Amino acid sequence: MPIVNMLDAKTNLSKLVDAVETGAEEEIIIARNGKPAAKLVQLDAQPKRKIRLGLAVGKYPPLDYESFQALDAEIEKMFLGENEDK
Repeated sequence: MPIVNMLDAKTNLSKLVDAVETGAEEEIIIARNGKPAAKLVQLDAQPKRKIRLGLAVGKYPPLDYESFQALDAEIEKMFLGENEDK
């Protein structure tokens, strides 16, 4: 991530844009009086981290409360086995 001062950015703008477009540089910081003022990035650049929500949508059937509670007995049988003494 190079930092370029304003005067150099003005004289070499096409080179800086080419560097970002080709991927030679991910981003270029343009500074004014030594302080970062702007960031030059590719227009269609994707965010660095993409949050993916809803990965399980449509993979499982809907489950209402009564059906969910009915699974407790089935799971208990799996762990404890069939108990004929009840």
